[in-house]
Amino acid sequence: MPELLNEHACFGGVQRFYCVDSETIGLPMRYSVYLPPDSEGKRLPVLIYLAGLTCTEETFMAKAGAQRVAAELGLILVAPDTSPRGAGVPGETDSWDFGAGAGFYVDALQQPWARHYRMYSHILELRELVLATLPADPERVGIFGHSMGGHGALVMALRNPDIFRSVSAFAPIAAPMRCPWGQKAFDGYLGPDQAAWRSYDATELMSAMEAAPFPGGILVDQGLADKFLAEQLYPEAFEQACARVGQPLQLRRHAGYDHGYYFISSYIEDHLRFHHRQLG
Repeated sequence: MPELLNEHACFGGVQRFYCVDSETIGLPMRYSVYLPPDSEGKRLPVLIYLAGLTCTEETFMAKAGAQRVAAELGLILVAPDTSPRGAGVPGETDSWDFGAGAGFYVDALQQPWARHYRMYSHILELRELVLATLPADPERVGIFGHSMGGHGALVMALRNPDIFRSVSAFAPIAAPMRCPWGQKAFDGYLGPDQAAWRSYDATELMSAMEAAPFPGGILVDQGLADKFLAEQLYPEAFEQACARVGQPLQLRRHAGYDHGYYFISSYIEDHLRFHHRQLG
């Protein structure tokens, strides 16, 4: 069972931080939960947020300003950490974009990473934990994220449309096989066989679809002043893949906005309301 580390009153609800011994990771993992007001005895929709490189389970809850709208809409928010911590893998803290804080939401195949770096399975595990321990409706679970976490959210949703009913992203790494961040992570965690890479690339996954997996639509917001846009993110590749299979996509491009949480906080309300409409 999860251990409650601390909690804080927030917009009539409660912001909590937990730690749980993860079977998939093999280590304690932290995650945060926002419970809206009057949640006792109910079954509420849940949104799982996946954060980006270098972030923790606290980043979204502290910076995005999501709790006010979640309180109004009656949404539970959940945010896991971005990687195992304290795995003791040699070199795991040498680089900000690989290793600790950069699990890329994949299940590693290469040693020494394969033992603990299993973030794809951990997100599925966390979903089950949330459903077992919180007033959450299993039929109303959505997922979203930012950057590396936007990649993770799109991949989790596209591979599991039966359990994630809605999906959106902020500045996702939308075609990781084409960009330096993704190539470094996939080579290190998955090895040189690019067949394994394709199952964690949202553009490749969408391109292989025979029909739209989310007929109600996908929402993606992208800042045009994002310094990573041209080299790392490739939203246009995902847009083209969606068009080929008839997947409705709202890709909104915003002049002047960069890659950070000032951008996310500016449009977080739109995302929460999008998911609320999708989840009912």
